[in-house]
Amino acid sequence: MKHNNRKSKSWPAPAKLNLFLHVTGQRADGYHELQTLFQFIDHCDYLDFHITETPELRLHSNMSEAVPDSDNLILKAAKSLKEATHYYGGADIWLDKLLPMGGGLGGGSSDAATTLVALNALWKTHLPVHELAKIGLTLGADVPVFINGLAAFAEGVGEQLKTVSPPEKWYLVIIPDVHVCTRSIFQHPELKRDTPKLSMDTLLSNSWTNDCQNLVIKQHPQVANALSWLVEYAPSRMTGTGACVFGEFEHSQQALDVLALLPANMKGFVAKGLNKSPLLDRLDKLD
Repeated sequence: MKHNNRKSKSWPAPAKLNLFLHVTGQRADGYHELQTLFQFIDHCDYLDFHITETPELRLHSNMSEAVPDSDNLILKAAKSLKEATHYYGGADIWLDKLLPMGGGLGGGSSDAATTLVALNALWKTHLPVHELAKIGLTLGADVPVFINGLAAFAEGVGEQLKTVSPPEKWYLVIIPDVHVCTRSIFQHPELKRDTPKLSMDTLLSNSWTNDCQNLVIKQHPQVANALSWLVEYAPSRMTGTGACVFGEFEHSQQALDVLALLPANMKGFVAKGLNKSPLLDRLDKLD
């Protein structure tokens, strides 16, 4: 079977925001029970793929120094799909990394999800979405939501998903210059772990908060400063376990106007909330 020699280009791996994040308990295995609302934004990493007849998997990226290949979720995802489907060939993968690492935007999980979705299509391994999501969950709790590609209310460790359609607002996202370790936040004795579980309808109509935020701003003044600056202009909170914080706006121009006021020592970008991942649109245009 001959493969086309062209690269299959520009597969997006979008960022996500946790519009709210509640920690409702801790399980015996150490994982935390969550209730959270995931929405994508149109700010993405991009991956290109070239399918090979030989079995090797190779990653070419502007991030190789930061993450050794053995820890890279893209290679882990490709290898897991290959093993699950007994696929004989391989792939060269190029990553253009635009999302910050350790920012709570889900970039690593999204890269893994895009790798699974793209290679499943390009290798013609035809695994159904729920099987891809099962593989994804072994790589990280956030990976299934990126594979499904629809905004979702999530429970469990974040893997029990219900599709929802929150308003698609405009966001100003600030990237504090600090890497927040998710594991250390979830292991911290002061993390709030007892938020009562509520129904999805109640949560969607309540005001939205993040249970990790108070602990992170205590530990990281950069996050506290970004949040206290942004909250002057719009309802604002942290995403995931941080470090990124976001303010929500009805119109793009409002967000861009505030971005123009951003102090010189802060970095940020404006993005649109999306209830459907651009990855699904790319899959529809398979070249």
